[in-house]
Amino acid sequence: MAKRIDVSDLNIYYGDFLAVADVNVSIEPRSVTALIGPSGCGKSTFLRSLNRMHEVLPGAHVEGKVAMDGQDLYGPDVDPVDVRRQIGMVFQRPNPFPTMSIYDNVAAGIRLNARKMKRTELDDLVERSLLGANLWKEVKDRLNRPASGLSGGQQQRLCIARAIAVEPDVLLMDEPASALDPISTLAIEDLMTELKERFTIVIVTHNMQQAARVSEQTGFFNIAGPGQPGRLIEFNPTEKIFSNPDEKATEDYISGRFG
Repeated sequence: MAKRIDVSDLNIYYGDFLAVADVNVSIEPRSVTALIGPSGCGKSTFLRSLNRMHEVLPGAHVEGKVAMDGQDLYGPDVDPVDVRRQIGMVFQRPNPFPTMSIYDNVAAGIRLNARKMKRTELDDLVERSLLGANLWKEVKDRLNRPASGLSGGQQQRLCIARAIAVEPDVLLMDEPASALDPISTLAIEDLMTELKERFTIVIVTHNMQQAARVSEQTGFFNIAGPGQPGRLIEFNPTEKIFSNPDEKATEDYISGRFG
């Protein structure tokens, strides 16, 4: 299920502007990879390029290669919609469909992919996805109520349930806990630790402690100055990044000297 991602010579553009330059990195399956770095250095842009969401913006494109288990995700015969089914995304702000019921939120992706399922099968999948997102016990008696009635932390876990319902191989999370309180944040972190047994997970986070707690590998992005492209400065096991990084810039960022 979980798959490996290999990125080589990746340059990411907004029109003519080179936003992220020369990224080469391998992301291991069944692990959490954290991306850290100051604001505006291309972490989220890089994350969105992994499931081809970057190119949804007019003029946005990439050069280079992103491969999942050897398959070039930007190959000429590859359907971006299919890529986004295999590589799910959870955003910074919880974005459930507010008027839709909790049940329909989880089922939305499956229905979108036009998979015809018996109601009992769909029931099972919704339950399994909510269990996987550690939300089932809290919502099992109100599945038909609107998702807008949930707390922020519950809404974010609902979005995770929605993402995993389509059974992707990879989960991308763009600062998934930055809008949440500490207890909800911890719940999301615990969830990542459980989900990595089934998925390859890549998160962008501004929370150093979070990166240190949840990830096996950490990548540090940085930018030389305004108008310059973001670059992946260092990619190492998380423990090394936080205790003995190879690059002085990494150490300066982690110790709070800039960024």
